Amino acid sequence: MRVLAVGAHPDDLEIACAGTLAKYVEDNHKVTMAYVTNGEMGHFQIPPRELARIREEEARKAAEVIGAEFIWLGLPDEFIFHDLVTRMKIIDVVREAKPDLIITHSPNDYHPDHVEVSNIIFAASFLSSIPHIETKHGFHEKVPPISYMDTLAGVGFQPEEYVDITGTIDRKLEALAQHESQVKWLREHDRIDILDFVKTVAKFRGIQAGVPYAEGFVGFKGWPRLKTERLLP
Repeated sequence: MRVLAVGAHPDDLEIACAGTLAKYVEDNHKVTMAYVTNGEMGHFQIPPRELARIREEEARKAAEVIGAEFIWLGLPDEFIFHDLVTRMKIIDVVREAKPDLIITHSPNDYHPDHVEVSNIIFAASFLSSIPHIETKHGFHEKVPPISYMDTLAGVGFQPEEYVDITGTIDRKLEALAQHESQVKWLREHDRIDILDFVKTVAKFRGIQAGVPYAEGFVGFKGWPRLKTERLLP
C-alpha cells in the first residue's frame, strides 16, 4: 500500500497517527508524511522565519524516525485558506504520493488550520483523479479513501476503528521528541508535557480497544471511497 498522511502543522501527525504510520512502515508499506504549514507561529520568543527553519528540520528528523517520505509545503502558519492556490498545491501532493489511503485531520478538530486542511484534502483527493486539472505530477488513477485521525486530546471524537500501536508507541514518541522546539515551548509556556500527554491519549484509546496503546480513526463514508477490506493496519 501507499499511505499519505497530511498534517496542518509540524508535529500534528506525530501527535495523532505516528504509531500507525510506523506500523505501516514495519509492514513494508510506503508512507509519505506531508506538512502543510511551516509552523512559524508556534513560539512567542523565536522569530517566525527562524522558527520555520527549525521546524522543517525537526519534521524531517521525525519522518526519518518513522521511515516515511517527506513533503514540506511551507505555507504560512495560521493562515490556511481553501483558495485556488492552496487547493492546487494539495492536489499535486496527492498526485505525488498516489496513495491508496489518506490520513488527515478530522473536520471538527479544534484548530482552524486543521479544519481547512481536512476540507481541502476532501476536495483535492477527488480532483487529483481528473486529468484535465494540470499540476506538476500526473493525475492519480483512483479516488483514495480518507481516514480521519484523532482530535487533540480526543475531544469530540469517537473512533470507529482502532490500530494497536503497542509495538510502535516508542517510535511514535521518539518521532514527536524530534520537535524539540515545541516540546520545550509547551513545557515552559503551557506547562504541558506533550510526550506524556500523547502517551496518555494512546493509553486511553488502548483501554477502549483492549490493548495497551492504540490510535483511533473514523473513515469518511461516501462513494467512491468505500472499500470492503480494512486499510488500516
